[in-house]
Amino acid sequence: MTRVRISRTLLVVAFSLAAAAAYQGAKTESLMADAANRLLESLDRMQIMGTVFPMGAEERTNWHYFPETGFATEYGYVRNGITFKDMDPKQKHLAYGLLSTGLGRAGFVKTMNVMALEEIVRVIEDDQTGYRDTERFHFTFFGKPSMQGDWGWRVEGHHVSLHYVIRNGELVAASPTFLGANPHEVPQGPHKGMRALDREEDMARALVKALDDDARKRAIFDKQAPYDIVTMADKRAKLDGDPQGLPASSMTDEQYSDFLDLIAEYANTMPPEIAARRMKAARETPRNELFFGWAGDIERPQAQQIEIGTKTTENRHLAGNYYRIQSPTFLVEYANTQNQSNHSHAVWREFDGDFGYDVLAAHFGGRSHGGGSALAD
Repeated sequence: MTRVRISRTLLVVAFSLAAAAAYQGAKTESLMADAANRLLESLDRMQIMGTVFPMGAEERTNWHYFPETGFATEYGYVRNGITFKDMDPKQKHLAYGLLSTGLGRAGFVKTMNVMALEEIVRVIEDDQTGYRDTERFHFTFFGKPSMQGDWGWRVEGHHVSLHYVIRNGELVAASPTFLGANPHEVPQGPHKGMRALDREEDMARALVKALDDDARKRAIFDKQAPYDIVTMADKRAKLDGDPQGLPASSMTDEQYSDFLDLIAEYANTMPPEIAARRMKAARETPRNELFFGWAGDIERPQAQQIEIGTKTTENRHLAGNYYRIQSPTFLVEYANTQNQSNHSHAVWREFDGDFGYDVLAAHFGGRSHGGGSALAD
């Protein structure tokens, strides 16, 4: 090989390494802004309507995890944003690209599995009305995606509700983070045994079983689980009274390590930067202020085959399964009671940080850009 060819080869290698380093070093926030703008630039004027709102719009804190039909009647507002159903093939690819920027690798797979369950439950329920629909997930934007100023976005549909707030190129909020699974364990058909939220269930059950009798009695604060996550789709996460359950200070070091691993399972749904921030908050919480509480049965009934055409909601298991992880700053809730404890909901909430309340309030003195209250309930 001649000296010129060697030099050219070295230049190509150096360029490739530099490009790879630049790609690996790309900030989540810049990827989000680029992906969001590409999707928005692909939309026509009709598609933009109901998809883009001012940052201060009340719409930004409207959220839920129920299906579409009857939503407006029951809750007083519609779910805005462009759906996969409204997109052409190119736009769908751009939307999935944006979604991938807001999730860690495990979180992306988990979210795709949750979305896929819509078709599985549609077949089980023999739904012909559109109530179950894998393409009815909405993308909504607030403000102008940029590395300066404030903007946000949301992806939401049945059993998926993801929220992001970016301020001056920093992802300052990524909660509420909600995922659900119906069926929690697919009881029949080609996907029998599939569980989209398997680790959330298995790791928590293993932890409560690892406790000695006295610690387990303290951890289990009620013999019956609540019907759903207690905070539901409230705009502000709030639990009345003192934290319930077992403080981490009463766990062995091994149990505490397993407890942190369970918290990490929720944290790692998010991109690495957000996951690290959430785990830092967990590790820095004094053990006597970090609680693990369980309600209902420890075990779950075996998933039973469902008669085609039968609903997979209500029909709750009397005791059910529920647990929560509570610190002074964040809350994790998991509930599995419907469909004989085969329909699960799981959420990460920030007591002051949901929707960027704390950051935006500090920046705007309690007011958001659009003139609405950054703290309005």
